[in-house]
Amino acid sequence: MERFDKQGLNIEVTVALVRKLLHRGARAAIAKILAKAYPVDVARMLAMLKGYERVQTFSILLNDCQSSQTAAVISEMETSDSVPLLENLEPQQIAQLVSEMPADDATLLTSRLPDELATKVMALMATETAADVRELLEHEERTAGRIMTPDFFALEEEVTVSEAITALQRRSDELEMILYVYVVDKRNHLIGVVSLRRLLTTPSSTQLKKIMTPKTLSARTDTAQQEVARLVAEYNLLALPIVDNEGKLVGMVTVDDVLDVVQEEATEDLLALAGVAAEEQMSTSAKRSLQLRAPWLMMNLGTAFIASFVISRFDATITALPLLSFFMCVPMGMGGNAATQAVTIVVRGLALNQLTTLSRAIRKELAVGLGIGIINGILAGIIVAFFSRKMLLGIVITLSMIINLVVAGLAGLLIPVALKRIGADPALSSSVFVTTCTDVVGSASFLGIATLLLKYLM
Repeated sequence: MERFDKQGLNIEVTVALVRKLLHRGARAAIAKILAKAYPVDVARMLAMLKGYERVQTFSILLNDCQSSQTAAVISEMETSDSVPLLENLEPQQIAQLVSEMPADDATLLTSRLPDELATKVMALMATETAADVRELLEHEERTAGRIMTPDFFALEEEVTVSEAITALQRRSDELEMILYVYVVDKRNHLIGVVSLRRLLTTPSSTQLKKIMTPKTLSARTDTAQQEVARLVAEYNLLALPIVDNEGKLVGMVTVDDVLDVVQEEATEDLLALAGVAAEEQMSTSAKRSLQLRAPWLMMNLGTAFIASFVISRFDATITALPLLSFFMCVPMGMGGNAATQAVTIVVRGLALNQLTTLSRAIRKELAVGLGIGIINGILAGIIVAFFSRKMLLGIVITLSMIINLVVAGLAGLLIPVALKRIGADPALSSSVFVTTCTDVVGSASFLGIATLLLKYLM
């Protein structure tokens, strides 16, 4: 599906147009395009532009468009794209832009700035924004406290509907988003919530405590952002109230922030399974990409020698029957593929808290691994027997495939679970250990069975 801005312009077409206008020096025309487009689309345009084009377009946005539009665009940009552009500005200019951003976005951006620059920017921010940012920065990254917004609407339980609507109208310009009216006691403890629909359809003299939904679902400031995302998705919420250790309301996480979390976590898990750092982008320099990728591949190189060592223990068997070397990679490769499938499902299940009973998951992976092993093992056995003219060799590879695919399923389940329990990232670390496991078991089972039956294979 094509994406369009407010004027119905395709983003890719708009980027091509901006490039032509930059070449002609038509700043006013570019400014007009940037001013009329949605901030998220301008952010995508900037991400598609490279080098000088991006710098020039951002300069036009900064100098020829309203500061509110510029701040909104920066809020939508990846920090890996926005920070290099902002580093070239004066701290005062950055502070003015950050002061116009929602507190949670301002906090994220400030935390990504170089320490010295961030300190200067914080000192120059609007007082209220700076206070909010400092408060959010006190919480750990990837927690509800770090991604929440302190701009929520809360009233005491004795307030009437009429008073609530009046207060809502009075504060509407101050708040980023009003989705619910949270009800608190005199000590600011969260005790209930009222939807806007319920508020507007209830007689004006009714007190909030009579129409609120008590025992409101909430999260603490130290709750992991993944858990916050799960709660919002599972209970179909537009926002989730955040409380401190004493149950006092301190903020809320809105559904748009949750979508960002879901996208971020999914992207990181996908990249981690491939051994790629989330930091790396298409625009990342070759030097930095080398620094990010090389350690992971060196680790893989080290584990590859483990499988090589196992194979070397069967040197006499391979020398006696060189034909084995042609088919040895089949059970190893199939084991790796099956393990990748299992790891992907398990890592996703761990992220969504779907893995409730380990014993049941083990039985499932045993059954799936055995079934896949039998199906693929028999097929591989037929192919090997046909080309080698040795029926027994076909049986050897069938048995090896069954063993390795069962092991692959179990390894793909148990290794991520074990890594999570010791506090390691299962997405980042699983593939190295699982691949090593399937390579070792695949080669050892194939060559081991062949060694036992060698005199019948000759």
